[in-house]
Amino acid sequence: MAFIFISERADEQVTKRRMRRRPGGGDRKLQVGDSRSRRELQICGCLEKRLGLRGECGMADASSSLHFFIHFHSPKSNQASAEPPSFMATYRRRHQNHTHNRFRYLIPAISVTSGAILIIYVFISLLAPSPDHFHNLNVRRKSLGDNGVVDDSPSVSSLFKVPISAHGTVSNRSLWNTRMSKFYFGCSNASNKFPKVETVTYPNRYLLIATSGGLNQQRTGITDAVVAARILNATLVVPKLDQKSFWKDSSSFSEIFDVDWFITHLSRDVKVIKELPQKGGKNWIPYNMRVPRKCNERCYQIQVLPVLLKKHAVQLSKFDYRLSNKLETDLQKLRCRVNYHALKFTDPINKMGLELVNRMKKMGKHYVALHLRFEPDMLAFSGCYYGGGEKERRELGKIRKRWKTLHSNNPDRERRQGRCPLTPEEVGLMLRALGYSKDVHLYVASGEVYGGDETLAPLRALFPNIHSKDTITTKQELEPFVAFSSRMAALDFIVCDESDVFVTNNNGNMAKILAGRRKYFGHKPTIRPNAKKLYRLFLNRENTTWEEFSSRVRTRQRGFMGEPREVRPGRGEFHENPAACICEDTEAKAKLQTVPQKFEKTNVDLDEVVVDQEDIENELESSDQDEDDDLNGSQFQHLLNDTSVDDDPLIPDIPEIEELISD
Repeated sequence: MAFIFISERADEQVTKRRMRRRPGGGDRKLQVGDSRSRRELQICGCLEKRLGLRGECGMADASSSLHFFIHFHSPKSNQASAEPPSFMATYRRRHQNHTHNRFRYLIPAISVTSGAILIIYVFISLLAPSPDHFHNLNVRRKSLGDNGVVDDSPSVSSLFKVPISAHGTVSNRSLWNTRMSKFYFGCSNASNKFPKVETVTYPNRYLLIATSGGLNQQRTGITDAVVAARILNATLVVPKLDQKSFWKDSSSFSEIFDVDWFITHLSRDVKVIKELPQKGGKNWIPYNMRVPRKCNERCYQIQVLPVLLKKHAVQLSKFDYRLSNKLETDLQKLRCRVNYHALKFTDPINKMGLELVNRMKKMGKHYVALHLRFEPDMLAFSGCYYGGGEKERRELGKIRKRWKTLHSNNPDRERRQGRCPLTPEEVGLMLRALGYSKDVHLYVASGEVYGGDETLAPLRALFPNIHSKDTITTKQELEPFVAFSSRMAALDFIVCDESDVFVTNNNGNMAKILAGRRKYFGHKPTIRPNAKKLYRLFLNRENTTWEEFSSRVRTRQRGFMGEPREVRPGRGEFHENPAACICEDTEAKAKLQTVPQKFEKTNVDLDEVVVDQEDIENELESSDQDEDDDLNGSQFQHLLNDTSVDDDPLIPDIPEIEELISD
C-alpha cells in the first residue's frame, strides 16, 4: 500500500525543482528532470481528479511552496518519509477560506431578516385590536345552520356553555316583579299649601319656550317649562318643538301630544294658552333669551323675572335641563303631574302603540323591551371600540369627525369605566344570567343597528324571538309615522313603557324618563347594566363556568334592577329618580313584618334592597356636578348684570351631538 505525504518546503528548496520554460514560450509547463519528478506529476494528476483540484500540478511559479513527494511503503517496510506532505495543507487552507467567505455574508443576512421580522411584528401589533375586545369578535363568527338559523351555541370555550333553559336558577316571580313594589306608589297631588292658579298668575306675563333635541329630551323641557311658568307666575304658551336639529321632524306639539288634554289637566296649576296674543293688532314678537342649565327658583326670579316684567313676553331658547333637580316638594310634584299625567300622546299614536303592545302580549305571557342604542352615531359619539378592526375605526371615526367639539377618547379606559354601551351579545348574556330563558320574547327599540343582522346574530342565538315595530306591523300601518322620527320614537316609548321588563343599554333621555315613569307606576322592573362591574366578567367569561358567571352577574346587578330605594333620594336626574313623588305604604310594610310567613323562602327581606351605594352614586355623580342650588358670588353677579345670555361663553352647554345621541 502506498502512502502519499504532502508537506510545505522552503522557497529555496522549491527552486531546485522549478519548471523550465520551453524555448518557444507559451504556457508554463513542468519539465521534469528525473523519473521521480515524473512520478510525482502522475500522482498529482490523480489527486487532481480525486480531490477536484484544477491546475495545481500543471502550474507552478517561483512563489509556489508546494511539491509532492511519494514514498511507497510496503507491508515489510515501517520506515516513513522524512519529508512531510504539503498538498493537503494547501487544500485545507483553500477550503477554510472558501467556508469563511460563505459565512462572512450569512451573519448580516440573518440580522437583516430578523430586523425585518421584528418591524413587521411591531406594525401588526399596532394595528391589531386590544386583547380586551377580542371577545367581541364573536359577533362576526356566528355560522348559519342548515335551516338558516344561527347556531345557538356562542363561540366560547368548552368551560362556558349557556344552558338552553334558565329555570331553577332564579324564581320566576322575581323576574317579572320587583320584590318591594307593593309597598310603594306614585303620589303627585299638590299639598294644601300650594296656592291655586288664579291667585298667583299675573296678567301680561307670557312665557314661551323652544325645546331642543329628540322626543324625550323635548319632553323634559316641556315638563320643566310648566314649573318655570309657575315660578314666574306667568301664563305658558304651548311649547314649540324642535324642528331644525339633527332629528329634522316637522311635527308640532299638537301632532305629538294631546294639546287640549294638556291645557285642561294643568288648569289648576298653570294657565296655558295655545298662542301668544296679538299686541296692538299685530303679531307679538317675544324677547328671546337663554338661562343656564340647572337654574333654580332664585335663578329664575333674578335672571328672567326682571326681563319678563319689562318685555311682558319672553321666549327661553334651547330649553332642555334648564331647571334644577332640587326644588321644593310642591314644585317637584308639579313636575310629576306634567310628565306622568298631562303629557299624553295623540290618539293615532296612542292607538298604534297600544296595538303593538297587544301583539307582543299575544306572543307570550311576558315580554322584555330592550332599548339597544347600538346605532352608528351612538357608537361614534361614545368613542368606544367593539372589535371590528380597521373597518370599524374608519367608519366610526368618519362619523365622529362631523363634530369638532368631540375630543378623542381612550376606548379601553372608556369601557373600563362603564361608559360604553354593551354589545347585543353582552346584553343577551346578561339577561340569560339573570334568569330569563331562551323562549322569552324581546322587543328591540332601536334605530339602525351598526353591523346589521351580523351584529344581532349573537343576541338572536340567545333569544330567537326578537321583534321590533317593523316586524310586527305592515308598511301600511306605519306609513303615517315613518316619515317623522318623533312619532316613531313615541311608538317605541309606549311599547317599552308597557313591557313587563324594560332593559336600557345607555343612560340617555328615554332611559331616564322611562325609569322614573316605571317607578312612579308601580316599580316595574327596569334593568340598567352595571357596565363598570360587568366589564371584567365579559372579558374573562371564556375561562369561567356558566354557573359562576351567572352568579357573579346577579351579584353585580344588585341595585340596578329597578327596586325601590336603589338610589338615595335627591341623587341623579329628577326625571329618572322622582323621589318626591314616590310614597311608601308604611302600614302594609308594618303588617308584613308582624305576620309570620308560611314559607321562609317567600319572606321579604326589607334590607335586601340596600345595595352598594358607591356603584350607583359613582354613576350618578356626574349628573350632580352641574348642580348649583345657591347662586352667589361672581356667578350670581353675572346673572344680575346680564340677562341676555344667548351667546354667553360662560353657560355650560353640552355639544348638540350629545343631545342628539343621548335621546
